[in-house]
Amino acid sequence: MKLSGATVVVTGGHGFLGSHVVEELASAGARVVPVGRAECDLRQRAAVDALLADVAPDAVVHLAAVVGGIGANRAEPGRFLYENAVMGLELLEACRLAGVEKTLVAGTVCAYPKFTPVPFHEEDLWNGYPEETNAPYGLAKKLLLVQAQAYREQYGMNAIYLLPVNLYGPGDNMDLGTGHVIPSMIAKFSEAARRGEATVELWGDGSPTREFLYVADAARAFRLALERYDGADPVNVGSGAEISIRQLAEVVAEATGFTGSLRWDTTKPNGQPRRRLAVDRAAERFGFRAETELAKGIAATVAWYEEQAGRAG
Repeated sequence: MKLSGATVVVTGGHGFLGSHVVEELASAGARVVPVGRAECDLRQRAAVDALLADVAPDAVVHLAAVVGGIGANRAEPGRFLYENAVMGLELLEACRLAGVEKTLVAGTVCAYPKFTPVPFHEEDLWNGYPEETNAPYGLAKKLLLVQAQAYREQYGMNAIYLLPVNLYGPGDNMDLGTGHVIPSMIAKFSEAARRGEATVELWGDGSPTREFLYVADAARAFRLALERYDGADPVNVGSGAEISIRQLAEVVAEATGFTGSLRWDTTKPNGQPRRRLAVDRAAERFGFRAETELAKGIAATVAWYEEQAGRAG
């Protein structure tokens, strides 16, 4: 679709990824309407219907989600399943009835089976159960892929589905209780360096591997998909690069200036053993490849965090 002059609603538009997607779409000439829970409670169908009637969008990008790291997923699995499922179910149905031209749904790498062969190909999504600590969240988001495909088949709805890998960058949630691994590490290491502490403790044993994508790259992928992709198949969005949590900790330590030692709490869960996406489909279908190297992206994120901490302190 042509974005210049189009009206696009972005749910979760005030959030981490959402704020970057809003900026990216606006730079392409779209009239972008960011929506958070204050503007519309997506769990309430009447509120969703009223939003679409008022804005009359050409496209909707669904990024709103209840998210968090391993600790948050373990603490509230029921909430993570229910709220993520019901928000997507109600929104897609409302978009169908309102005749929205195109709907883009953000899935999650957590939808993949725990022991998916690396790299993860989109065809592997249904070959097993997700890693237990975040399975309720992953399954709720995967349900929306089934809904998008079913609505395309029955109603001809142009609903597309992207599977972004773990994101990071300026604007991320740096809370140690609910943040993901990179922001949590940045907060821990930066504060430890500032206080001159000798040791930082991390969960697990450092052996799992992960793939990370800089948030500005992810926002570009969403724009390209809106412009160029109209298929039913889910599409991975990632960097294609894999790093162990132990190696990641070393990169973050260097970026924050922490020179002490690491202590690994092996009583805490590691999470999924490995994650790395096959990224060829995104390149083939809508021309996306990641551009930001991990060390450079982490350095930019550390600079942003320390600037914010300085303002707060």
